[in-house]
Amino acid sequence: MSALYWQTIGEGDRDLVLLHGWGLNAEVWRCTLERLAPHFRVHLVDLPGYGRSQGYGELSLPQMADILLAAAPVRAYWLGWSLGGLVAGQIALMQPERVTGLITVASSPCFAAQEGWPGIRPEVLSGFQQQLSQDFKRTVERFLALQTLGTESARQDARLLKAVVLNQPTPSVEVLNSGLTMLRTVDQRQQLATPAMPVLRIYGYLDGLVPRKVAALLDEGWPHSASVVIPKAAHAPFISHPEEFTRLVNQFAANQ
Repeated sequence: MSALYWQTIGEGDRDLVLLHGWGLNAEVWRCTLERLAPHFRVHLVDLPGYGRSQGYGELSLPQMADILLAAAPVRAYWLGWSLGGLVAGQIALMQPERVTGLITVASSPCFAAQEGWPGIRPEVLSGFQQQLSQDFKRTVERFLALQTLGTESARQDARLLKAVVLNQPTPSVEVLNSGLTMLRTVDQRQQLATPAMPVLRIYGYLDGLVPRKVAALLDEGWPHSASVVIPKAAHAPFISHPEEFTRLVNQFAANQ
């Protein structure tokens, strides 16, 4: 039996759905709740197959978006971190009338490096896929370590991310592989160039997975969106800089 984990917290009059990244679960957002809950009804969801949303196998991006939309409020702000940014982008493309605003965090419409486009080398993502079947725990730990590299609080942030993974049910290799396939193959650059809703993109200056050059390229390619690069942050700016992160989110919604 497949069941989607969905928890709603907060006293605000606007809905905000938070989507986590690859290998993790909704517990990553706990450090932001105190600052977001007064302004929003915050929806914490474990993506299908991740954390407490067990029973799902390999899914495509549209299938994952369909499952989330079936449980979501009629209209909401959708915020996606890393892989969650691709999922939130897919929801904005499929049912734009249900998206009040789109916020992506340390995410890219195209994670794989291509000619003229910075990103993760496809062979690195393929390597992670091969290593998953050999040593699941070590592969996930390596990926988590990459996300905090270079920040002043790197060790503390990496410990937090690791605890989030280990304290909840772990995704199957099949689910993790399908997530890596999305990161390796999805390209939303053209589709989201003229969004039907306000878009905010938040980046970390030290991010080793989504280079800050992506922000500048999308400033040109997506002129209808806004971007902010947080200095001294890496791939998890909401963990290393929760105050600045939540201020940006609250401000974005207040301006709509």
